[in-house]
Amino acid sequence: MANGMFAGRRLKGIRKDMRLKSRDYVRRMKRRTEKTDLLEGAPMGRGIVLQKVGVESKQPNSAIRKCVRVQLIKNGRLVTAFLPGDGALNYVDEHDEVMLEGIGGPRARSMGDIPGVRYKVAKVNNVPLKLLVIGKLKKPMR
Repeated sequence: MANGMFAGRRLKGIRKDMRLKSRDYVRRMKRRTEKTDLLEGAPMGRGIVLQKVGVESKQPNSAIRKCVRVQLIKNGRLVTAFLPGDGALNYVDEHDEVMLEGIGGPRARSMGDIPGVRYKVAKVNNVPLKLLVIGKLKKPMR
């Protein structure tokens, strides 16, 4: 009887120890994602385009990925955001208002061969960038 009584306690302690070894669990419990996330936990964020930049891709690829430097409206922080689509750079100008979303990398990090870029542009002046690129809509003037 005495042996079976403490078996549950021992198992619970083992589970707790194993949980603390999990990187995802510790990150979630210490709320690291909310603390380091520039969008402060929100799925999307608005910002103003400061300049257009080209980011070189990592090895073994060789390309210049078209990106923009954006100042977020909610907290004033600077972010580099990727412009998805062929010729998307032509539809974004400086001082445009853009909507950013996460690029979808592992653990809310950068995606693929674009180093240090965690966000992508979803809308330009409240018009979806995808529709601008395929030519269904024209960008309104602000």
